[in-house]
Amino acid sequence: MKSFSIRTSLLVLFITTATFSLEVAAQSCRPSGNIWGRKPPPGQCNQENDSDCCVQGKSYTTYKCSPSVSSNTKATLTLNSFQKGGDGGGPSECDNQYHSDDTPVVALSTGWYSRGGRCHNNIVISANGRSVSAMVVDECDSTMGCDEDHDYQPPCRNNIVDASKAVWKALGVPEDNWGELDITWTDA
Repeated sequence: MKSFSIRTSLLVLFITTATFSLEVAAQSCRPSGNIWGRKPPPGQCNQENDSDCCVQGKSYTTYKCSPSVSSNTKATLTLNSFQKGGDGGGPSECDNQYHSDDTPVVALSTGWYSRGGRCHNNIVISANGRSVSAMVVDECDSTMGCDEDHDYQPPCRNNIVDASKAVWKALGVPEDNWGELDITWTDA
C-alpha cells in the first residue's frame, strides 16, 4: 500500500510539473494590452498593398513580445512597401532610409525586431518550396498603431514578417496571391 501511495504521489507531481511547464511555455507571449482605433484623416492611410486602416472605436490587441525564435520559426508573411510614399509609412527604423521594393528587405514584429538587435542582419525565409535571404531594416510595430507615425494602420500581430515585393517574387508566389502567407524563418 505504501509503494502505491509513493508511486501515485510521484505520478501526480510529474503531471503537475509537466502541465505547469506547458502552461508557462504557452503563456510566454501574451497580449500586452489594447489600443482603440481612430478614423484616419482623409488621405492619411495608404492602402497600396491592401493594407488595413484603423476603424474608429475598434479595439486592437498589442504585444511587446513575439513567439520564440527557432531554426524553423513559424510566421505570417505580409506585403509592405519600403519605398518613399509606399504603405510602409516613414523611413525604416534601422537606418532612417527608404528601400526599393526590388530589394529583399523585411520588417519584423516588435519582439523579433528585438529593439533593433536584428537591424541589417539577414534572415532566411522559406515557403512555397523556396528560400530567400532578406535584410531586416524595420520594425512592424506590435505595440502601437492607428496614429500618424503608423500611417493609421493597426498594430502588427506578434508573428509578422512584413516583406518587400522582392521577397514575394523570390518565393515564387504569383502576384494575385500576395498578401498573407504562412512561412518559416530563421536568422541567417
